Amino acid sequence: MNPGWSRDPQAGTTAVDDRYVQLTTIHGRDYQKFSIDHGIHMVPVDEDEADRLEAQHRVCNIVFDGRLFFPPVGPIRSVLDCGYGAASWAAEVAENDPDCTVIGVDISLHMKPDDLPDNFIPQLDDINRPFTFDANSFDFVHSRFVAGGINRNRWETYLQDIKKILRPGCWVQMVELYPMCQSDNGSITDNHALRQWSQTYSRSIDEVKDPRAPLRLEAMLAGAGFTDIETKMIPLPLCAWGEDARQRRIGQANRDNIQRLLSSFAIFPFTRRLGMSIEVVHNLINRARADAANAQLKPYFPLYVGIGRKPRA
Repeated sequence: MNPGWSRDPQAGTTAVDDRYVQLTTIHGRDYQKFSIDHGIHMVPVDEDEADRLEAQHRVCNIVFDGRLFFPPVGPIRSVLDCGYGAASWAAEVAENDPDCTVIGVDISLHMKPDDLPDNFIPQLDDINRPFTFDANSFDFVHSRFVAGGINRNRWETYLQDIKKILRPGCWVQMVELYPMCQSDNGSITDNHALRQWSQTYSRSIDEVKDPRAPLRLEAMLAGAGFTDIETKMIPLPLCAWGEDARQRRIGQANRDNIQRLLSSFAIFPFTRRLGMSIEVVHNLINRARADAANAQLKPYFPLYVGIGRKPRA
């Protein structure tokens, strides 16, 4: 999967600046150099990560019963997907409705599949920058798993930008993971490697990102002026546990995603921002993986979902 072209529906097709194409390899993983140099996103952009994102999308489809849109929406003709990653959600929306134009914005095109619907339009930009889309131009805005890329001081204006570009009466939908491990039976303590991984991750990004932002979705949506706000926390099991068959199915599907996430999220910030040796990091990751796969611990990450509507007038 190589970055190719960023298509602007109004300006035609433009070549990607070489700055955004350059990769740097850190401890065996490929990162977008521009993103790393500017502290935008600290997760790899290689094929392993693209595969993980696709697995994560399959987990979300189980969690949300295959629903791509949560609020009660009518006909949708224009969608913006913020931080589209491997384009799993955006491509599915575009495939399901060929008459809907889906614009995806991301700082990297490295994980974009080559074969995408013609009505999906990828654009390269940093969603930490003010949006340049016209006001009242989208029927729906989707924002999922961007907390690791949004700067700490950007959230307020990010929601304001989303509200501005939505048409009156239209919706934003947000999904964010809070990677601070919890236990359904309270058995995970600070002595567990999985809790230590969570605490180390928060410490490694806290200066520039806000790992607790998912907990404030409702307040942020309200602060930006959205109405009809609904939020929910869903315990996302990290492996197959529990007596409910659906929950066990989600945990089984999520197991591989989490095993890979514990490495993808950690390698760069733990070594380069905290100065930990790669040997120590790998040891922590491996022990955290064992905890995450231990059904007796009933481990989960809180998954926060929020929707909000732009007022009609």
